[in-house]
Amino acid sequence: MSVIPSRLRRSSSSLSITPMRRRDLKALMPIEQAAYPTSWSRRVFENELDQVAGGSRYYVVVRDGRELVGYAGLWIVTDPDGDQAHVTNIVVAEHRRREGIASALLVHLARVAVARGCVAWTLEVRASSTGAHELYRRFGFAPAGVRRRYYDNVEDAIVMWCHDIAGADYAARLDEIESSRTREHLSPNEVAP
Repeated sequence: MSVIPSRLRRSSSSLSITPMRRRDLKALMPIEQAAYPTSWSRRVFENELDQVAGGSRYYVVVRDGRELVGYAGLWIVTDPDGDQAHVTNIVVAEHRRREGIASALLVHLARVAVARGCVAWTLEVRASSTGAHELYRRFGFAPAGVRRRYYDNVEDAIVMWCHDIAGADYAARLDEIESSRTREHLSPNEVAP
């Protein structure tokens, strides 16, 4: 499957979402290390990138063609009752948070999952990460369980699921999120592409 890079506009800068490449890891690793006390190693990312044929999908967000400002990953899991997607990570550089980048990444991941035939998707989120909980609820995720001491054997993870993502209602939800993200982050004189 070919995924056309997403092109997004925010104020006077442009954002592009493209498939992650090994060459992105140099710029990505400092963002990963700043986001997590126990971060993934470069080798873990390399292994994930090697699994693209097996269902792993990873994307980066680049600002103005120069600055890598975030990334996200998705696993596609084959299931006889309908394939499912699992969000492995979604990270935005600390100095670029609250700019709609995480929403743009999630819309992109959702569209990839739907295009691959997934009917549901899931993720884990830190119990203390209330901002992330709110973001995921906008996408239709609902708490479904708890994984005790999941993060660094200290903090619980909330397991969240979103079902029925292949239908017209979910497509409309994604369109609304995408258009509201664009409206919120465009200057008054700018027209969305």
